[in-house]
Amino acid sequence: MKSTDSLRRSYAINKFITYFFLVLGAVIMIFPFVWMILTSSKTVPESMQIPPTILPKQFTLDNFSDAIASLPFANLYINTILMVFFRVVCAVLFSSMAGYAFAKLKFRGKNLLFGIVLVQMSLPSQIFIIPQYQMVAKMGMANTIFALVFPGLVSAFGVFFLRQTYMSIPDEVGEAAYLDGCNQWQTFYKVMFPLTGTSVAALTIFTAVFAYGDLMWPLVVNSDLKMMTLSSGLSTLKGQFTTNFPVLMAGSLLAMLPMVVLYLFFQKQFVEGIAGTGGK
Repeated sequence: MKSTDSLRRSYAINKFITYFFLVLGAVIMIFPFVWMILTSSKTVPESMQIPPTILPKQFTLDNFSDAIASLPFANLYINTILMVFFRVVCAVLFSSMAGYAFAKLKFRGKNLLFGIVLVQMSLPSQIFIIPQYQMVAKMGMANTIFALVFPGLVSAFGVFFLRQTYMSIPDEVGEAAYLDGCNQWQTFYKVMFPLTGTSVAALTIFTAVFAYGDLMWPLVVNSDLKMMTLSSGLSTLKGQFTTNFPVLMAGSLLAMLPMVVLYLFFQKQFVEGIAGTGGK
């Protein structure tokens, strides 16, 4: 009887500790967003007050109108959506074809080329900014949507990720398609590609999130404010000596809207895509 009570007490303690740390982690993650919302409703002196105040003395929405007046949000939304869309399309299209080739086809130099892909993954993306900018500038495509999409035309991570997915598909599937009269291209897009739906969904999510949060490249390649993205446009609200933090936080809230709406509509796909990737 005592052993049963001690087991129940031990289970209750372990359960309490687990939930305590889970709640603590959730509070730590949510607090920056709550602070951003509260700061967007404060005045400038109140946002810089020491010690800081959590709740504003009087809620105001003037910071949102100031943010909208300071930045061309319509252009920023359009530029960001187009950049994310084309980067996702290019990543899925080219990474699927390259991943299938590296996984299922035999050709000379395959290992060398795939090694180059791995080398690109191991290097920080910042070292490619100067050569990529020179390429865009020589093409005369700076301050354009193409300039924003250019680094995402090919995804080394996507190639590696989908190659592993295609390698997990048995070779007998492709051989059966060949016996049924499919050529290599038909085997790819009619048989193999539909089997990678979960991985493609995960790649779409990763690409969209990374592209949406990309700051350095859009800030370098597009100097025209109307051709910037949300992240690079918000950076212009930061002053050299002083910053209007309530306006900056209000602009950040407005910039979050597309991704929040996207998540609300495709929440199931987000969870299944990431969970399915880990499950494999």
